[in-house]
This record gives sequence, structure tokens and C-alpha cells, in this order.
Amino acid sequence: MSSATDPWGRVDEDGTVYVRTAEGERVVGSWQAGAPEEALAYFRRKYDALATEVSLLEQRLRTTDLQPGQAQQGIQRLREAVSEAHAVGDLDALMRRLDALEEEVGRRREEVRAAREQARQEARLVKERIVAEAERIAAEETHWKNGGERLRQLVEEWKAAERIDRPTETALWKRLSAARNAFTKRRKAYFASLDDQREEARREKERLVAEAEAMSDSTDWSETAAAYRDLMRRWKMAGRAARDVEEQLWARFKAAQDVFFQARNAAFAERDAELRVNAEEKEKLLAEAERLLPVTDVRSARQALRSIQERWEAIGPVPRDQRDRLEGRLRKVEEAVRGAEEAEWRRTNPEARARAEATVAQLRSSIDQLEKRLAEARDAGRDKDAKEAEEALTARRAWLAEAERTLAEFSR
Repeated sequence: MSSATDPWGRVDEDGTVYVRTAEGERVVGSWQAGAPEEALAYFRRKYDALATEVSLLEQRLRTTDLQPGQAQQGIQRLREAVSEAHAVGDLDALMRRLDALEEEVGRRREEVRAAREQARQEARLVKERIVAEAERIAAEETHWKNGGERLRQLVEEWKAAERIDRPTETALWKRLSAARNAFTKRRKAYFASLDDQREEARREKERLVAEAEAMSDSTDWSETAAAYRDLMRRWKMAGRAARDVEEQLWARFKAAQDVFFQARNAAFAERDAELRVNAEEKEKLLAEAERLLPVTDVRSARQALRSIQERWEAIGPVPRDQRDRLEGRLRKVEEAVRGAEEAEWRRTNPEARARAEATVAQLRSSIDQLEKRLAEARDAGRDKDAKEAEEALTARRAWLAEAERTLAEFSR
């Protein structure tokens, strides 16, 4: 048999396969079935399989939450596999990669330890918060159902939290238990005294029912409605009687209210029917008022609007749900007429007209002077002075155009 070599191993003439490492050559197998190159290829494939296992472990450690203990077991297994490997390749490089992985596992282990310590600290804070809230509930809470439910939730939160050192855990649990017991005692004492309160509430609500029934046939709608609102306020302040008594008294109280408010609603419905006629009349007046727009004759528009306003007041009220809409439409007409009056006054104001005329005259005079300066500058070849005069002329002419438009408003 001939021999063959590659950078990491060789096959001698008798078929023995060697791998080269930092410690020298060692035998990894024997090959009698074929060419030496086939032997090297076979043992290189074994090396590739080991390298793949190392790569997979690297990937798991860097991309998953693989625990340090599991990672260390994998490293140790691969160390043994590499040190005894019947393979040809850079086995020392695999060992160096495993060394790096072991360092990374050490860092991971330290991170896990620190995270656990942090979790214990956070758990201590969580349990201290749970105990503080339980003690507050035990001392202050008067909504018994919510308080009891919240205490049960706090116990579940305690169970879900990480455990902490035993002395602190025990001391905090004793405080939590004491708070739950204190709440239970206070709740029992409250319900023991509740019967007296319910009896007093029954007596007060019987008085309120008697008042409500006495005025159910009143037709003084405003005063009686206010009185019923006051009765309702007193009813809420009286507290609750026993459930069956409370239901009976409330049924009588509500029935008395219903009699009154149904009668009031019927009366209001009759009144609203009358008011809808007023609304129809005001709709007609609005159509008349809106025909004044746009305002072309301010004086006649003002006179017509005054007549409309007088008739509007004479008609009287309309249903509440239409009042804002109708009055809003009339206000728009009033605002338009008032705006036309103000515009007319500004247009005919002699003082404003005189100021506009003076402004136009002043600007025209200024333009004449600037035109002379421009001509003189051009004749004398003073380009800078000519440019300044041109810019000033452009500005004055723009001002004059605006002033002339303003003066024209007074001539309409």
C-alpha cells in the first residue's frame, strides 16, 4: 500500500492512520480496504462530524437559554470525544473552541447567579409590597367584598413570587397572616353592628316613602320635581335596610315618583304641542328674515328686521329642542345686517374719507418727487442712486394702488 498525507494527518505504507496534534502524532485507525486518500477522507469526515457538534453547541449557547450546567456537560463530553477522536483534522482548534465555550459558560453561570440574586431581591420587594398592601387593607378598607377578594389575590401573588431567605420569608408571612386575621375580625364586627343601621335605614325610608306618596298628585311641577330630587338624595344617604324590606320600600317610593312624573310629562307634552305651533310661525318669520340677505339697502333691511324681531317676541316660546336652532338662524341674519350697517358707516365716515384722500395725495406727491430724482440720477450716471429711486418708486406705487382702492370704497 502506498502512503498519503494532509496538513493534519497521514497514512503510512502499512495502512496505519495518524493525526497530528500539538503533542505530536497519534494513531487514530488502520485502513486496509482501499487507497490512502480514501482513508484520509474517511477520517476527515469523522473530524467534520465532531466540528459540527462543537458548532451546534456554540450556537445553542449563544442563541438559546441553555443552562450553564447542561452546557458544561456538553463541553465535557466533547472534550473526551475530541481527545480520543479517531479523526483527522485540527483537533487542537476544536479544543481551543471548547476552551472558549467553557469561558463563556463561566460568564453565563455568573450571569445566572447574578440574575437569581436580582430575582431574590425583587421577590423580597414584591413580598414587602404585598404585606404593606395587606396591612393597609386590614386597617382602612371598608368595602368588605373588594377587600377580601384583594387579600386572596395578594396570597396568590405571594405564592407566585420567588422564594427569599427563610428568616425574611417567615417574618413577612407572619405579618401577612396577621393582616388577614385583623381584616376578618374588623369585617365581623362591622356586620355585627349592621343590623342596627339597617333598622334605622328602614325607619328613615318609610318616612321618605310617606312624603313621596303624599305629593304624587301635585301639579306644582317645578317645586315638586325639586322636592323629589331632594327625597332621592335623602334616600341615598339613609343607607340600606334589609334586602326584602329595601325592595318593598323602593317599589312604593318609585311608584309615587312615577305617578307624578308621568302626569308632568303628559302636561309638558300638551304644552309642547302648543309650542310647536309657535315654532312653525317662527319658521315663517325666519324665511322672511333670510330673504333680506345679502343686504343691499341697509336702512330698509334694518326696518324690516326690527318688525320681524317684534313679531318674533310676540309669538312666544317654542319647544326646547328647537329653540337653539331657530334663534341661531335669526342671529345670523341680525349679525349680517349689523355688519352691513358697520360697513356703511365706515364707507360714509367723512373723517375716514378725508384720511384716505390725504394718504393718496401724499403718496402721489412722493411718487412725483421720486420720479424726478430717478431722472436726475440717470442723467448724471449715478446708477446706485437710480436703483434706490426705482425701488422706492415700486414700493410707493404699490402703496398708492392700495390707498386708491380704499378711497374708492367711499365713492360707492
